Amino acid sequence: MTPCPLPLRGIVPPMVTPLSGPDTLDTPGLERLVEHILGGGVHGLFLLGTTGEAPSLSYRLRRELIFQACRHVNGRVPVLVGITDTSYMESLRVAQWAAEAGAQAVVLSAPYYFPAGQPELLEYLQRLAPQLPLPVFLYNMPAMTKVVFEPETVRRAMDLERVIGLKDSSGDTAYFRQVREITRARKDWSLLVGPEHLLAQTMEWGGDGGVCGGANVHPRLFVDLFNACEAGNAARRGELVKEVAELGRLYAIGSHSSAIIKGIKCALSCLGLCEDGMAEPFSPFAEPERRRVRALVETLGAHALRA
Repeated sequence: MTPCPLPLRGIVPPMVTPLSGPDTLDTPGLERLVEHILGGGVHGLFLLGTTGEAPSLSYRLRRELIFQACRHVNGRVPVLVGITDTSYMESLRVAQWAAEAGAQAVVLSAPYYFPAGQPELLEYLQRLAPQLPLPVFLYNMPAMTKVVFEPETVRRAMDLERVIGLKDSSGDTAYFRQVREITRARKDWSLLVGPEHLLAQTMEWGGDGGVCGGANVHPRLFVDLFNACEAGNAARRGELVKEVAELGRLYAIGSHSSAIIKGIKCALSCLGLCEDGMAEPFSPFAEPERRRVRALVETLGAHALRA
């Protein structure tokens, strides 16, 4: 198993989980999607995140996805696997599957439902991290977990050798900048941003890249933006930021928070990459929304999206 590069930098798409039924993996679609994403030049792949609908999937399906995806990636890029759970033991079990399948790292949010205080959260990390078979990225997602990895908790977590980075999906730029200053103390530590409209801005502050949902649909766009930021090409960066905003129109189709994942899956379906089935309790877009997604895909250029 190839180790995860430290620090991990670049674009690491949080892959959707292609489904052909409530508890059935769309295996041909998964293979096409992996090839599409990797063909865009990405630097890693993140399974079982929020965009992957992880908490809604059965453990059987999670295991199948991990093994199928890792087999198809076949070491071409690092694979990160989400292990967030309300159960400590289930987090360990999914992490073991990830290691057995050949993944390079795992990703952990604060356990949800019972909100942990910061001392409790740190104690949890201190107990769990040494038992994990792979290095772990923290995942700051307070909109879903209702708990923030406070900067001081991040500082203390840096004492744990197995903790190698943080993905920040809070959208709080002040938080990101504060954590970036703290994490400079470890040269092997990655700080990645979730909200894709913040990718260019956070890279100016020393961020290491992005875990961008839109990279499921148009991976090359985000890789090009990362490269433009790395090269200091302000003109090209400005052009690409506008293209990211145009792709972001996809998330405004639909009236509920699930619309973000529905929009990405629907666009992938329109591109012929995978089915757009959603994990319960959600359903795919109905035909009126699907027409809007199809029109946007055509406007963006289906050929360009699949190039």
